[in-house]
Amino acid sequence: LGGWLPPFDFAPFTWVPGLIWFVLKVCLVFFMISMVKAFVPRYRYDQLMRLGWKVFLPISLAMVVIVAAFLKITGFA
Repeated sequence: LGGWLPPFDFAPFTWVPGLIWFVLKVCLVFFMISMVKAFVPRYRYDQLMRLGWKVFLPISLAMVVIVAAFLKITGFA
């Protein structure tokens, strides 16, 4: 997010002190994390294990194969 730097580098944004930008960005990140925590349901341990084994593992293995094929085809490897 750029720390204390303004999001845009032109006049109205550069007038604001860096500490203000930093505090605003920290508040924004805290707000976004709070919203995700509020809206995403809590999974039980067995649901997380099922999700990991039946969804995330096949997707990640497929992505490894896709990236390897892409690198082989394009000649980056």
